[in-house]
Amino acid sequence: MTALEDKQIQRWIDQVAEENPEALTMDGHDNAIIGIARSPGEPSLLAYSRSRILLNLFTRDKMPMEEAVEFFEFNIAGAYMGVGTPVIIDD
Repeated sequence: MTALEDKQIQRWIDQVAEENPEALTMDGHDNAIIGIARSPGEPSLLAYSRSRILLNLFTRDKMPMEEAVEFFEFNIAGAYMGVGTPVIIDD
């Protein structure tokens, strides 16, 4: 990631934290943040890219892609951690 991308991601993290103190982040996947999810009457949440999370698991964590997809589906996409749970965008 470039320094500009890092700054934008940090701005999104800070903005969501200010708007919604219950919003959560996914440890180790900041580079997969692609924006802020907003819905009328609902708190702001961080939005993560499914493909970037899978790429992290594949490249950084050295998981075979099939294992990365299974891990993602069960442990990340399937993990509800309350009203602050981040949104995952299929991209």
